[in-house]
Amino acid sequence: MTASTTAEPQAPAPRQRRLRTEIPGPVSRELQQRRVDAVAAGVSSVLPVYVTSASGGLLTDADGNVLIDFGSGIAVTNVGHSAPAVVDRVRKQACWFTHTCFMVTPYEGYVEVCEALAELTPGDHAKKSVLFNSGAEAVENAVKIARVATGRQAVVVFDHAYHGRTNLTMGMTAKSVPYKHGFGPFAPEVYRVPGSYPFRDGLSGPEAAALAIDRIEKQIGGDQVAAVVLEPIQGEGGFIEPARGFLPAIAAWCRDNGVVFVADEVQTGFCRTGSWFASSDEDVVPDLIATAKGIAGGLPLSAVTGRAELLDAVGPGGLGGTYGGNPIACAAALGSIETMKTEDLASSAKRIEGVVLPRLRALASETGVIGDVRGRGAMLAAEFVKPGTTEPDADLTKRVAAACHRAGVVVLTCGTYGNVVRLLPPLSLSNDLLDEGLSVLEHAVRTEARA
Repeated sequence: MTASTTAEPQAPAPRQRRLRTEIPGPVSRELQQRRVDAVAAGVSSVLPVYVTSASGGLLTDADGNVLIDFGSGIAVTNVGHSAPAVVDRVRKQACWFTHTCFMVTPYEGYVEVCEALAELTPGDHAKKSVLFNSGAEAVENAVKIARVATGRQAVVVFDHAYHGRTNLTMGMTAKSVPYKHGFGPFAPEVYRVPGSYPFRDGLSGPEAAALAIDRIEKQIGGDQVAAVVLEPIQGEGGFIEPARGFLPAIAAWCRDNGVVFVADEVQTGFCRTGSWFASSDEDVVPDLIATAKGIAGGLPLSAVTGRAELLDAVGPGGLGGTYGGNPIACAAALGSIETMKTEDLASSAKRIEGVVLPRLRALASETGVIGDVRGRGAMLAAEFVKPGTTEPDADLTKRVAAACHRAGVVVLTCGTYGNVVRLLPPLSLSNDLLDEGLSVLEHAVRTEARA
């Protein structure tokens, strides 16, 4: 009997963490060997446990182990792994039809998603949207729209940014390994300036913005810039929350100089940070907003939403793609948005923040190995440093994450220096599982800090 035939979902769904084998177990290891033989080595996995079912913030693997999920598939399953409204709408749509291509024969679901995005995204101006498959596609198309609308070419991005893996978005991404190394040359007319990293630069938001703006004006010229693209909280770069005042100052400069302000909310969007979109925290209204990840409960969908006149600047046929706004993905998005509204998941994110941040701060004070605790909602992080310094400690970060994995808690790392543990639990995660997962993390930090 092969590994795949032994891996059947548990019924009923488990309600607590449970370890039956070491992590990964024998069935997962067998599947891993098959993967090595068949899957490109360039595709990596954080934790090679092979999932057979997931529900309620718990992952069940092929060996029957049940793990607490603090990663949400990198901020995707905000509504949980199999939210009833998502599953119901997907089932119905799959029975009706799976694909026609919106550019050939359209369908209502695409229009409904665009209407919902116009309602939910910041600002009360007239908005339109276009749908794609991934966050990188959304960001790249936001740049295309900005270039056509302004007649300019330059794109400004920031230190520690991550925007995707296409050629243009690799060029916009800051970190070389593993995202960019060996893949160049990259698209031209992309310029990088300093952002706001309070733990490391010590600047106020307005001070950091002034530094960035000065660099733009001196090295590029404001009248040459089509778009400034910015993550309201930087994701892969280290969950860096800019100092207050930074985003409004950058947005105001864009407005004064005819530059399109693009918010990359691929990771921050859809209630993840305690509001529908992170830009809203300081009442910033982007001209364009790129979304993906949490939009569709796990199905591939992304969008560019923004000022109607910007979206309409591109002529017919200039935007689109064969699978963009696939009907099943649109159905999932409508179910996901319905769930976020009915379960008030923005408030759930704030509940998670209220539990996690005090415990991480106490852990930082106790151990001396966490230099900064930061984030909003259920997008939270601890940055690990050598005690008494701000020197990044990537080795300790890896050991802490590995200890959590062995104990059955999925955590992710990130950061330019590889020294940040990030927490991205499903917004529907229960307090009991949140408490248990945090206890595992606390134990891992205390143990590894003494090692």
